[in-house]
Amino acid sequence: MLRKLGRWASRLNRLSLTVEERLDLVQQALGRIEARQTAQAVLGDFGSAEFKVYSQWGEDGIIEHLLRHVPIANATFIEFGVQDYSESNTRFLLTNRNWSGLVMDGSADNIATIRRDPIYWRHNLKTECTFITRENINDTIKKQGVSGDIGLLSIDIDGNDYWVWQAIDCVSPRIVVAEYNALFGATAAVSVPYEERFERSRAHYSNLYWGCSLPAFAHLGEKKGYALVGGNSAGNNAFFVRRDVLGALSAVTPKAAFRPAKFRESRNEDCSLSYLDPADALKVIGHLNIVNVVTGSSTTIASVADHSSQMPVN
Repeated sequence: MLRKLGRWASRLNRLSLTVEERLDLVQQALGRIEARQTAQAVLGDFGSAEFKVYSQWGEDGIIEHLLRHVPIANATFIEFGVQDYSESNTRFLLTNRNWSGLVMDGSADNIATIRRDPIYWRHNLKTECTFITRENINDTIKKQGVSGDIGLLSIDIDGNDYWVWQAIDCVSPRIVVAEYNALFGATAAVSVPYEERFERSRAHYSNLYWGCSLPAFAHLGEKKGYALVGGNSAGNNAFFVRRDVLGALSAVTPKAAFRPAKFRESRNEDCSLSYLDPADALKVIGHLNIVNVVTGSSTTIASVADHSSQMPVN
């Protein structure tokens, strides 16, 4: 009898909601209301579709907008560079649409935090602790039993993003969300050179030397069969749709999708925030090397700066 009571007490503890869980349910409910309110957004008008539930900026709303127009056969996502998954592009898919997913991060502490989160047992969420490289990305995904046609891939590792997406061939996502570096501008297809153990904070003290330009992602997307369909207003995430499911959505140019980054995340040498505007940020990292992903030639950030990181491009 005591054992049975103990088991029931354990179940009640699991089922009772903490204050944080109740607030999370409210957050989800508000997200569903916003999703209904933005349902009439004009096709491709990402600015009107944006809203934030768990995403850093308005990506939750843009993804919902795309899902109204892109048919999904396999409601599965992959997202890497998720930290503790409290802020991410796919968490609303998990909690609102009950998608299945695989999330990856290089920190064992972050993965442990995700596994302690109630969403880990309430949903079909897989986790993998690994430092992602172009050499290990396909094996890591396949090890978790994910392959072929999936709904969405979100790329945000603040480093080798271009090279990792280039390497992925074990899955074919219908929607891809990829973070670009707006400081690299809207005209040159460039990326930081590939370095297996690239870490943004070590690459340069400013924390600004990472990733690739939007044109570089657009170039890669075309090669992989994807159309660039837009970007968010914060100036850091681009959205791609596989061309065979593009439907009524229209492809846009990198210049049309590009937005200057509004946030100021630059650092001083002591790691404190320096709040540099784009023009001053370019002065700090302008001498650093980048690679033209089309020609393979090396150049500097300053040599390709077109000032498009400082003003909107029409």
